Amino acid sequence: MMNSVNIVGRLVRDIDLRYTPSGVAVGNGTVAANRPFKNQAGENEADFINIVIWRKAAENTANYTSKGSLVGVTGRLQSRRYDDKDGKTVFVTEVVAESVQFLDSKSDNKKSENNTSYENKQQQPSQNQTTDTSQGEPIDIHDDDLPF
Repeated sequence: MMNSVNIVGRLVRDIDLRYTPSGVAVGNGTVAANRPFKNQAGENEADFINIVIWRKAAENTANYTSKGSLVGVTGRLQSRRYDDKDGKTVFVTEVVAESVQFLDSKSDNKKSENNTSYENKQQQPSQNQTTDTSQGEPIDIHDDDLPF
């Protein structure tokens, strides 16, 4: 079986960078990807696809891209569900990024020093890893919930 997704589009907003209680970086964002055809009114439409980026790739994407940046995301599609505070079941489908490529040129992206690509290596954090949480807010996620 194969679960592989490739998306090229623009970030709808800056990446929301946070850290798990154990210090693992996780970034959330949305990519707007144009559809390859026009609607009945002759206008282009886009799909808005939620992405999740882990570890150093999350930090790099948050630091070197911004709203409107053109990115290429390779990853896998993931579906999950949870009950919200009102007891309603919420279904979420998102792309868990394995690779994020920054596709803007230097002049197009003020935050980026150059065209950069980052592969998200699935490594286990070391037990004595130090964490700097000053860049983002901690999130409530347990290590058992991590996909690796």
